[in-house]
Amino acid sequence: MNDHSVINQIVSTPPLGGRISFSRLDGTETMALPELYEQAGRLARRLRARGVGPGDRIGILAANGPEWVLLDLAALRLKAETAGLEPGKFAPSAELMARYDIKLLFTDRPTDAPGTVPISEVRTLAAEPEDPAETTPLPAVEWAPRDVTTIKFTSGSTGTPKGLGATVGSIDSSLAAVQEIFEHKPGDDLFVFLPLSLLQQRYWIYSALVHGHDVTVSSYEAAFAALRRAKPTVVMGVPAFYETARRQIEARVRRSGGPATAGEAARQLFGDRIRYLWTGSAPADAAMLRFFTDAGLPIFEGYGLNETCIVTKNHPGAHKVGSVGKVLSGKEVLVDEDGVVSVRSDHPVNYRYAYAEPGASERMFAPDGTVRTGDLGYLDEDGFLFIRGRADDVIVLDNGKKIVVRPIEESMRTSPAIAECVLFCPSQTDLVAVVSPASVPADLDAIAAQLARTNATSEADEKISRVVVAEAPFSIDNGLLTSQYKPKRQQILAAHHARIHDTKEGIHAA
Repeated sequence: MNDHSVINQIVSTPPLGGRISFSRLDGTETMALPELYEQAGRLARRLRARGVGPGDRIGILAANGPEWVLLDLAALRLKAETAGLEPGKFAPSAELMARYDIKLLFTDRPTDAPGTVPISEVRTLAAEPEDPAETTPLPAVEWAPRDVTTIKFTSGSTGTPKGLGATVGSIDSSLAAVQEIFEHKPGDDLFVFLPLSLLQQRYWIYSALVHGHDVTVSSYEAAFAALRRAKPTVVMGVPAFYETARRQIEARVRRSGGPATAGEAARQLFGDRIRYLWTGSAPADAAMLRFFTDAGLPIFEGYGLNETCIVTKNHPGAHKVGSVGKVLSGKEVLVDEDGVVSVRSDHPVNYRYAYAEPGASERMFAPDGTVRTGDLGYLDEDGFLFIRGRADDVIVLDNGKKIVVRPIEESMRTSPAIAECVLFCPSQTDLVAVVSPASVPADLDAIAAQLARTNATSEADEKISRVVVAEAPFSIDNGLLTSQYKPKRQQILAAHHARIHDTKEGIHAA
């Protein structure tokens, strides 16, 4: 048995304290973690009565809520797998269940497919008292390091999402490494709002059950309203969330008409208990990171992939601006002669995809589980990792010059008028930027001014010739952002193809 396994502790030992809150636009529901554990046990017994057992897989296709957490914990207690299915990316159907070998599919979406269960039934199953005479204790289960607890799906920008089985060893190792550097403890309240179908969001619930701190679960739509009520100590967010928060804070300062500072406005938005802010999943703008640190809310960027879990993290005592942090315990970063980053793990997430097109596993995973990330980067003399961009996003001009687009895009995003910027090279001679405006109508003068500033610091081949301003900002709903708010380059290119190729279109460089 793995004596230090978070997963095995969760299934075998009731938590001693802590609480979990579910915050929506219409209010907050709070439950003590020992009660959550009891309800998950009742739900597990009722799922077992429906034939769910070790090795079976249940699907969860629903918005964040208590039901999601209870199902996930009940599955762990039964040694059953979950498949976390993101609403909007999947639709409930018999075909979906057959494709992913799902025994029962719990969903909040309308469907009459056989084997689907309205997720609203979960609370009843978990909360209803049991007849002690009919209650059979759950059999003890033990998870081995290479056992798979859940199938997680990529938030990739193209094609059918790839499914990857996450192993217990990878979860335990990642949580132990994070706990080593951040020491979450009773009194902390970790705030999460991205979909629980993303396994890392569930990490913080597992952490609460083991370390006795609180956790608040919300949604992106309700996040800012929930923050004011929850007053968390830690917020787990993607860069796009913090960019939105920065604009709100700056607007509060302007509206105050007085001596209000960014720090005061930030505490009004986030509460007065913030210990630190966590960000990752997409590149963070250096100006945004400085803004929050200067406002008294230290923010730490990290790096990881679906296929690697958390790889590096800035943290108190080991923080370097511009980097994504030092390599965590249990991970090794390898950089080849072309600057492409690979990651080796003591406990790999897996050695291949469970569901993917032919050849995808071989392209991503080496036989020992080492992951070829496709990111360009380097380690400095102090062991901090710097990511320069994606190898696939390097633009090669007709003169042979290779342009790494990420630093140029990041420069454009330093303007408060620009939410996202994606570079293309339609003729292999000059760069065209497609910009998602931070507000509608777009501030064209501010965008033009940022274009001039970016070009002033760029080499001749790296200058942007013109900017196409999207009429509608990139969003998840219009298919131009992933669930982790990363731009989908191919979809953006398709959506703006005619304007990108029209040399008269857009804001032209002076």
